[in-house]
Amino acid sequence: MAAFNAAPPADAERALLGCLDDRHWARRLTAHRPYPDLGALLAAADEASYDLAPASVAGALSDEATGLPPAAGIAERTALRAAHAAYESRFGHSFVLCLDGCPEDERLDRTLAAIRARLGHEPDEERLVAADELRRLARGRLTRLLAPAAETSRT
Repeated sequence: MAAFNAAPPADAERALLGCLDDRHWARRLTAHRPYPDLGALLAAADEASYDLAPASVAGALSDEATGLPPAAGIAERTALRAAHAAYESRFGHSFVLCLDGCPEDERLDRTLAAIRARLGHEPDEERLVAADELRRLARGRLTRLLAPAAETSRT
């Protein structure tokens, strides 16, 4: 945490943009440094993500990759591409799903199941679900970004 807290604002902002691609969110978190620990930063990140304007959520969603699992076969890739296309056609933005903690061999099935389930949402409901998934992705990325440094500083 010490390195993040002491980093020049532009460097801290750049690191945060790798967690959630929204300048307002990253600037807000950068401006409120120093954080006493990772938990405080995650709480601030949650609060800032709840305040994202719909246009900010849409922008962040458009920057999320729709990666395919490397081991997926042709049939799985085709099914996933079709599901992503149906989702994007219905909602006008990329599908996002936080799979932190999900075993690699379950990711494809969970992703397909989530897309199918969420295709039944109304657009306003899905916007909220997608924003929550973005928040969860940002939390996981922040944790991975700063947890090793936090562990090192405790020893």
